[in-house]
Amino acid sequence: MDKATGKLWTGPEAAERLIPRQVPRPRLRLVWQWTEGGDAYKAELYDRAVGETLSPTPVLVTAKPPLTAAWWNDLRTALVHLSTVHTDRTAVRQAYLDRAMPKYLAFLGGPVPTTPPSLSTAHGDLHWANLVGPELGILDWEGWGTAPAGYDAALLHAYSLGMPERAERVRQELSPLLDTEDGRFAELVVITELLQSAERGDNVELVPALRQRAKEVWHRTAADGVKILLREYD
Repeated sequence: MDKATGKLWTGPEAAERLIPRQVPRPRLRLVWQWTEGGDAYKAELYDRAVGETLSPTPVLVTAKPPLTAAWWNDLRTALVHLSTVHTDRTAVRQAYLDRAMPKYLAFLGGPVPTTPPSLSTAHGDLHWANLVGPELGILDWEGWGTAPAGYDAALLHAYSLGMPERAERVRQELSPLLDTEDGRFAELVVITELLQSAERGDNVELVPALRQRAKEVWHRTAADGVKILLREYD
């Protein structure tokens, strides 16, 4: 009963109340809470999701079904609307970034920044098992809150790295969110999280691709820094 509170306990109800309908998801219709002995329980009744989840696991395991241009456009639109929601919920904490990023990105060989260029509201767990097609739907709203801007796009991309063609599609479709200073920082955050979870045995097969992607993002970030310095010098 002492754990029947906090972000994960209240997330779905807060999402139903605060997140606009332009972010497609099954409506939460009824919540029932009760206690029994020393335990607390919660049941949630939702509308049935239209379509099917795009993968049985967070990591993308198949390129099918093909996603339409409309699906990608709807996803971009949903992430934009979600990013502007005002909330005091936190999906990624600064204390975690300060602690974990230098440790898990030490192989990059330089001081790793840990302060996000900016923050926005994110789903916080945007992977392929939480996405529905062929009509877009977004599931699992327990952990939403503020995160480094571009976090959701970066997480979806990271979970796609086992299938390079689909990862490239994610980069193309979500380039306004990824191909920016915010997006590159968010990728490093997500890679940190997944490298840490791999130590516990989660998605170990992604580790080589995650490390390679971190190096690519790091080199791009360094190159952008040089360009900024040159412009300031001129």
